[in-house]
Amino acid sequence: MSEPENATTCETIRDALRMIIDPELGRNIVDLGLIYDVSVEDGRIAHVTMTTTTKGCPASVYLKEAVRNCVWYVPGVEYAEVRLTYEPAWTPDMMAG
Repeated sequence: MSEPENATTCETIRDALRMIIDPELGRNIVDLGLIYDVSVEDGRIAHVTMTTTTKGCPASVYLKEAVRNCVWYVPGVEYAEVRLTYEPAWTPDMMAG
């Protein structure tokens, strides 16, 4: 797959992830800055690195599963790997606008 198509796929995944709303903050996880990285391998294997607002966030499992399920529905994605990290730690400064 050519580079521009791969980049489009990453952007398509980010756009899809905007449908996931953090249950505590009521904003989508992309604009909250919870999605650190999206990459696509071989044009079909999606990797998402994300965080939550705190290590003890009660919605961690829910959000990770929601991300995985959402990415699987993006056309062309055959496998979705979601990695949860706390490095760097999330801060409110990471929120968009």
